[in-house]
Amino acid sequence: MSDTILDVQGLTVEFAMAEQDDGSVRAVDNVSFRLERGQTIGIVGESGSGKSVTSLAVMGLVPSPPGKVTNGRVIFQPSNGPVVDLQQVSKRQMRRYRGGQIAMIFQEPMSSLNPVYSCGFQLIEAIRQHQRMSKRAARAQAIAQLIEVRLLPPEMEMFEQVRLELNSDNSAVVSREVKRRQRAMLDRFPHQLSGGQIQRLMIAMALSSNPSLLIADEPTTALDVTVQSTILDLMRELRDRRGMSMIFITHDLGIIAEIADQVAVMYQGKIVETGAVLDIFKAPQHPYTQGLLACRPQPNQRLRQLPTVSDYMEEVVGPAGDRVIQAKPQDEHGTGLPPVREISPREMQIRLNELEEKGPLITVENLKVGYPVQGVFGRVERYVMAVNDVSFRVYQGETFGLVGESGCGKTTLGRALLQLVKPMAGKVWFEGRELTHLRGGQMRKRRREMQVIFQDPYSSLNPRMSIGSAIAEPLKIHGVIRRQKNLRERVEYLLERVGLDPHCLNRFPHEFSGGQRQRVCIARALALSPKFIVCDESVSALDVSVQAQVLNLLKELQEEFKLTYIFISHDLGVVKFMSDRIMVMNEGRIEEIGPAEEIYQRPRRDYTRQLISAIPEGTLERIQDLQSEREKQRALL
Repeated sequence: MSDTILDVQGLTVEFAMAEQDDGSVRAVDNVSFRLERGQTIGIVGESGSGKSVTSLAVMGLVPSPPGKVTNGRVIFQPSNGPVVDLQQVSKRQMRRYRGGQIAMIFQEPMSSLNPVYSCGFQLIEAIRQHQRMSKRAARAQAIAQLIEVRLLPPEMEMFEQVRLELNSDNSAVVSREVKRRQRAMLDRFPHQLSGGQIQRLMIAMALSSNPSLLIADEPTTALDVTVQSTILDLMRELRDRRGMSMIFITHDLGIIAEIADQVAVMYQGKIVETGAVLDIFKAPQHPYTQGLLACRPQPNQRLRQLPTVSDYMEEVVGPAGDRVIQAKPQDEHGTGLPPVREISPREMQIRLNELEEKGPLITVENLKVGYPVQGVFGRVERYVMAVNDVSFRVYQGETFGLVGESGCGKTTLGRALLQLVKPMAGKVWFEGRELTHLRGGQMRKRRREMQVIFQDPYSSLNPRMSIGSAIAEPLKIHGVIRRQKNLRERVEYLLERVGLDPHCLNRFPHEFSGGQRQRVCIARALALSPKFIVCDESVSALDVSVQAQVLNLLKELQEEFKLTYIFISHDLGVVKFMSDRIMVMNEGRIEEIGPAEEIYQRPRRDYTRQLISAIPEGTLERIQDLQSEREKQRALL
C-alpha cells in the first residue's frame, strides 16, 4: 500500500457571481499537493486565499450552487479499502468517507454544535452515526473519548481524586461519585463550556469514527495563547498515537511551525510555495511567504514598525493581461525593503522617563467590578468579581498594554474606565477629574475625549448604515459639525487617513474585508479627536498580514493625534510591540506591571512566564526541537 493517503491534483473551484463579467470567480485555482500517511500538511494564507474552500472540496462540501468543482482529482487511499477519486463518487458513497475515514474540525466550534442538545447527546449521536453499537456502548465510548481529549481525567485518576475528596475507602460510594461527575460533563450544554473545552469536544466528535485523515480549519484562531498551546499539544499527541494524517489550515505561520511537517502557502487561490516546514522557515523563496514570516512580531526584536506583505511583493500586469506577483524591485543596497529600525533599550528608557514627566492622564485606585449571581426569588447571593481591587496609572501619550487570558477581567476593566460598566467600588480619574460620580451631560462631555475600538468590527458597525454615516454619527450626536458639506469633508479626511478610499463612504460594512472594517472603526473612534482610546482585542480577529498593517496604523495615528492607548490583548507578542508598559491580569487581579521589555524578558510571576511560553515562536530552533521530539515519540510508539 502506498504511503500517500491524499493526492490532490489540479483542483479548481469556481463560484457563480452575478456581478462578475464572466459570471464566476475562481476561489481555488489548479491546486495540487500530496499528504503522506501519518504526516501533517499546513495550508497557510490570508482570508480569501482559498484555504477553507480547498478543504471543503476535499470533503465534498462546497455549496452548490453557487460553488462548483470544475476540474481536478482528489485521490484518497483509505486505511482499509481501494483507492478512490472523491470527485467521482456519488453523494451516497461520499457519506461513507465523510465523517468516517475523513473528519473535519470547523473554525467556529460553537456554530457547529446545536445549542438545544447536551454535549453528551451530540457526541453519542456522532459515534452511533458511524458505528453500529448500542446507546450504552456509545455512551461508554463517549466517556473514553472525553478522557482522551482531556475533558475528563483518566478513570483511575478521577477515582483516586474522588476517594480523597470523600475521605472514603468505600469503592461503591466512590464509583457512584465518579459516574455522577462523568454524567455531569455529558449533560452540560455548549454554552456552559469555555472556548477551549468546546474545541476539545469538537476534536472528540471528529475522532469518534477513528478517521485516517483529519482536516482542522483554523481550530485555534479564537482561543487564548495558553489554550491554543494546549490544543496544539493535544492534536500532536492524538495524531502520533493514532498514526493519523492531518491537514491543518491557519493564517499564522507560527502555529504551522508548531504542528506541520509540510507547508503549502496559498495566495489568491493558488499554491505559491510548498516544502518541508524547516526549509520554508529557513529560506522562503516566494516574496509572499517572506512577507508572511516577516510581519509577525518577533520576541527578540523591538521594531518601530512591522514589515508588511506589500513591502516584499507587488502585482503587475503580465504579457497576457493577467495579474502577476513579483518581488519588489531592488534598490542600490540590493533590497527592495524599507529599512527596519529597532528601538534600543536606551531609547525605550528615555521614552519612559518622558512619559512619567508628563504625568498621568488616567489614575485608577482600588477599582472593583462584580457581576451578581442570583439565587432563589431573584435575590443576589454573591458577586463574581471581574475586577478586584485594581490600581494603576496611564501616562499621557503612552500605550499601556493589558494582557491576560479570557475571563481575567481585561475587557471589563476597559469598559469600567469608560464608565460603560459602573464599578462597585474604587475611583477613576481622567485629567484629574473623577469619573465615577459624573452623570448625564457631564459624562457625555467626557466621552468625547474617550473612545473604544472593539474586537469584532462587523458587529460594532450597523449593517444597514453606510460607513460614511457610521463615521459621521458621533459628530452629529455631539453637535461638533452641523453643516453637511463640512461633515462630508471630515469623513473623507478620516477615511483617507486610515488608508481607505474616501469615495467609498456610501458603501456598507459587508462590502469590506475584516481589515478594512477595522479601519472604518478606527476612523469612527478618531472622529471626535479623542485623547484616550481603549483598543479591546482590536487585531485578534485579523490575519497576521492585515494585523501588521493595523498595528502600524495605530502607531502612526498615536504620534499624529497625540493619543493615549490602553491596548487589550491575550497575545503578549503583539502587546510587546505596541506597548510602553504592560500590566498582566489574572482572575480580576494584577499579576505584575512594568516596562514591556522587562515583563517579556524578565517576568517575575509564573503566570506571566506561562503566557510567554505559550506564544508560538516559529523559530528554527523550535521547529528542530519539535521534529526531534516527534522522532523520539515515534520510536516509543
